[in-house]
Amino acid sequence: MVATPPPVSSPAGSVLSGLEAVRRWAADFYRDLHAHPELSHEEHATAAKVAERLAASGITTHTGIGGTGVVGLIRNGDGPVVLLRADMDALPVAEATGLDYASSATATDNAGSEVPVMHACGHDMHVACLLGATHLLASGTGHWTGTVVSVFQPAEETGDGAHGMVDDGLATLVPRADVALAQHVLPAPAGLVGTHAGPTLSAADSMRVILHGRGAHGSMPQASVDPVVLAAMIVVRLQTVVARETRPGEPVVLTVGRLEAGTKSNVIPDYAVIELNVRTYSEQTRAAVLEAIKRIVDAECEASGSPEPADYELFDRFPLTDNDAETTDRVTAAFTAFFGERARPLPMQTASEDFSDIPRALGVPYCYWGIGGTDPQRYQTAEESGRIAQDIPVNHSAAFAPVIEPTLDTGIQAMVVAALAWLAPSRAA
Repeated sequence: MVATPPPVSSPAGSVLSGLEAVRRWAADFYRDLHAHPELSHEEHATAAKVAERLAASGITTHTGIGGTGVVGLIRNGDGPVVLLRADMDALPVAEATGLDYASSATATDNAGSEVPVMHACGHDMHVACLLGATHLLASGTGHWTGTVVSVFQPAEETGDGAHGMVDDGLATLVPRADVALAQHVLPAPAGLVGTHAGPTLSAADSMRVILHGRGAHGSMPQASVDPVVLAAMIVVRLQTVVARETRPGEPVVLTVGRLEAGTKSNVIPDYAVIELNVRTYSEQTRAAVLEAIKRIVDAECEASGSPEPADYELFDRFPLTDNDAETTDRVTAAFTAFFGERARPLPMQTASEDFSDIPRALGVPYCYWGIGGTDPQRYQTAEESGRIAQDIPVNHSAAFAPVIEPTLDTGIQAMVVAALAWLAPSRAA
């Protein structure tokens, strides 16, 4: 899948004419990041490499924003301010890709345990693409006017990295943006780009519920309030939130991922723990589902005679990614002009992101799109055999790793082309 190149005389063609030279170091940079991943809030070496690369490109660089965040700033006269963002953190996953640049890294997590670390979500590709695009834009300032703000964000996986940068003064560090843009590599054929206006990535909420019972000997259940039975009833009843309390066609996912209680077969425990995850696509539905969960839990506790009310804790919360329609139309038109048939609609994704916390805090419209990262032939073979789910590794899988090309080229091109839709709109390809 190779894009039909725009005329060299166009801004996109002129800026991207240096892609071949950039590709060489960007691919090496990607391999290095992939081999040396770092967990959320621990991206110290990654941030240092990013800052060094930006400085080598002659770009004004700020470090330490929100902990390990890095910002590159290109001022090129009057014009729009475009914010481009990439995330940098990795996951506690043991890599199983078999690549010669696979990670063997380990780290200590927040619980003090040693865990394997892997770029299992493609953030290393995001960083390499944004570095390449930023370098090309800095080298091609004769073909556009305005300001480029390149944001390299920590801690996307924990959902607090974007807020951390905002809280640490991102808005005062850079000019007020006119638009914010970001992308994510997905398990789709490499070379494709996809856009979607409106709700695109779901809001996500994880909830921990502690149910209180009264312990007893397994042979004397009449002396107990059994939290295991209580938890089981709650888990079953929660299935009706989507099946019977949500309008048909409204996308909602409610998953109970953890149920823990007891230590021995003949001991009825004092408490049980339920952890669940909710994905929704509107704030109204989000509030309604969370309220329904609490209502069901409270009612079941009352029915079981719990000695005290349940305890609730919300954590790992991600905002809804709701692409501005006008902004997305502009990006889509630019992609269609550049990529042709490789520009496709992006289906709504049940994954979640914290990118939108940045433009929401800054009060600017945004667009978040997807790029494919799977070998096209491998994807086609899996599709023809009806085995996409079985044979194509997805994000967060130990086997997930984008093919370097054409993923890298496509990601760099997409960032440049989208930015130029604002920075050189009357001359864009």
